[in-house]
Amino acid sequence: MKSVSAKFEIKKVLKSFGIKEINDGTSTGVKSFASGSETIQSYSPVDGQLIGAVKITTQADYETVITSAQEAFKIWRTTPAPQRGEVVRQFGDKLRKHKKNLGTLVSYEMGKSFQEGLGEVQEMIDICDFAVGLSRQLHGLTMHSERAGHRMYEQYHPLGVVGIISAFNFPVAVWSWNTALAWVCGDVCIWKPSEKTPLTGIACQYLAAEVFAENNLPEGISCLVNGDFHVGEMLTKDKRIPLISATGSTRMGKIVAQDVAARLGKSLLELGGNNAIIVTPDADIKMTVIGAVFGAVGTCGQRCTSTRRLIIHESIYDTVKDALVHAYKQLKIGNPLDEKHHVGPLIDTDAVAMYNDALKKVVEAGGNIIIEGGVLTGKGYESGCYVKPAIAEAKPEFEIVQHETFAPVLYLLKYSGDVSEAIEIQNNVAQGLSSAIMTNNLREAEQFLSVNGSDCGIANVNIGTSGAEIGGAFGGEKETGGGRESGSDAWKVYMRRQTNTINYTANLPLAQGIKFEL
Repeated sequence: MKSVSAKFEIKKVLKSFGIKEINDGTSTGVKSFASGSETIQSYSPVDGQLIGAVKITTQADYETVITSAQEAFKIWRTTPAPQRGEVVRQFGDKLRKHKKNLGTLVSYEMGKSFQEGLGEVQEMIDICDFAVGLSRQLHGLTMHSERAGHRMYEQYHPLGVVGIISAFNFPVAVWSWNTALAWVCGDVCIWKPSEKTPLTGIACQYLAAEVFAENNLPEGISCLVNGDFHVGEMLTKDKRIPLISATGSTRMGKIVAQDVAARLGKSLLELGGNNAIIVTPDADIKMTVIGAVFGAVGTCGQRCTSTRRLIIHESIYDTVKDALVHAYKQLKIGNPLDEKHHVGPLIDTDAVAMYNDALKKVVEAGGNIIIEGGVLTGKGYESGCYVKPAIAEAKPEFEIVQHETFAPVLYLLKYSGDVSEAIEIQNNVAQGLSSAIMTNNLREAEQFLSVNGSDCGIANVNIGTSGAEIGGAFGGEKETGGGRESGSDAWKVYMRRQTNTINYTANLPLAQGIKFEL
């Protein structure tokens, strides 16, 4: 596929979704309910240009949206699940039709490469396909009753209104992971996209609105609110929303968890990751370098599954280091819409400041920078968001290594013992999202996957830390939040479980043999 021109007209892309005006706001369907005058301005990190302004949701706007969602739920929950699946199938087809334009918008507004933008839309399509099949499999269990003439079983019912708070790094895919499953489960959704990528949210909302209108279904099944954390608080503190799914930093997740728990609601949290690849003496070096480089620099190091730490055995440490240095020298940094570039920009200048701070701290702690970082300037880098992927030799106990650095900074750590030592180093951080081991030793691989192995929600052998498939449940432990999205049985979080007992006799025996005579 040819690269997209850096000089494309963003208005044409937006108009392809039916967005005639760039200014938009709180909406269900294509109706804007934004009554205030405050806006969020969306600047592209690619070239620093203003893409458009989006109105911020007011409290009055929010009440209009929540009412619309509640009314839509009454209809949607009684729609048979396979019919709900058919609507999701149509939404997936709509995404196929608009894949290039939506991928382009993701790339331009967020800054990831065009191929990654297309890949993100493909994830949306894949989760729709998964959800279609799931719509015929929302099954419970049957159990044997201890009472004769009784039948016990469990079933699942939709929760109601699901609130979704997404992050800028995957501005559309994570929403779809939640929404596609919630929709087939019979829930309706209110989405607050990241204030850094609001236009991708509006584009998705317009596509969803078309599908629901074509099926004569209420627009409130899919709702959108825009704004900063104040709008997020409207969702997290609202007792009318039984489930909040939030993706972002651990700091944000702790606030969300407290707000939701205070009203005894449910939360699904996908938070920080400090992901590591263990490289043992039996590793395939070529595979290791490919996995480590893509994991560290893909999306400019702004994936929750990005590789932050490389834990290398001392016997092959220099070999791996030299191979990485050679590979990094080949990286091309620039406009992500040009496919010859491997690395695009960070999301904004605040992210650049955090990147610079991380490099400063690793040096202050005694680390050694082997691939110099720095901010790129000059033609093509006018936004001030382009940085050089960096590699630093460090020690596991460095404070900066213990934290998630949301930028293309890779820390090389050395171990000298057996794989148990490497696993201990990997697990000795607060986060527990994704992990990997590179080895051709079966015993090492099995130990890594055992109860004494990785403590992360994702543990891979001979692949990197990023690139999760939608068929498996995605999420992590510890300060990653414990949530699970996408595949496997992650659908259960969007539903409430009910146990049913049916007595088909003329008597009423009590459980545990209790006697109660009248």
